[in-house]
Amino acid sequence: MKDGSGLRYMFFALKEDCLGALDGTYIAVTLSASDRPRYQTRKGGLATNVLGVCTRDMKFIYVLAGWEGSASDSRVLRDAVIMQNGLKVPIGSYYLVDGGYTNGEGFLAPYRGKRYHLQEWAIGRHTPQNHEEIFNYRHARARNVIKRCFGLLTKRWAILRIPSFYPMRTQCRMILACCLLHNFIRMHMTMDPEEFSPLAQDKSPIREEPINVIGTIEPSNEWT
Repeated sequence: MKDGSGLRYMFFALKEDCLGALDGTYIAVTLSASDRPRYQTRKGGLATNVLGVCTRDMKFIYVLAGWEGSASDSRVLRDAVIMQNGLKVPIGSYYLVDGGYTNGEGFLAPYRGKRYHLQEWAIGRHTPQNHEEIFNYRHARARNVIKRCFGLLTKRWAILRIPSFYPMRTQCRMILACCLLHNFIRMHMTMDPEEFSPLAQDKSPIREEPINVIGTIEPSNEWT
């Protein structure tokens, strides 16, 4: 892959086992006075906590919008896994997640209490000192794909950068529509106009609808 994404994922077992990455992001929304307390974030803004799940080549494969800004990322993920048409993770595969999520089957988190974020590994500041920090560094580089997805999404669609004045249900549908249009661009254009780089195509085999999927999110000593 020309963007080096293949190298970022080469450290995580068989390539097809690592399906991509996921994270939550806040999208500002306009709400009625009665709903504002529930949607208030830790920083005092009003937003919906949106769960995004993407592939290694920066396409969204699952998006859940509508949760309150006060909800934790792990709570939103639990809802996505157990709901009828929710996130399906085949047993034996996994997504990369940050330290705010449970480290267990289907969701691989970094070592806690160790340097993790990419800015902590800036040139001239720090270098990995042990196997845990090396793992976290490689994990952070690979998981950064979901951050890039969110960054392109809000850069491309101005309506996601400021709260709109549509009903909440319509605002959530707009978020999903923007994600679908993002995927359309990534699939059918050779150059992303917002990224100014050739689009690398992930050649991993497409999985059929899995029969055995993960139904719960639980800590796992084996995964740890």
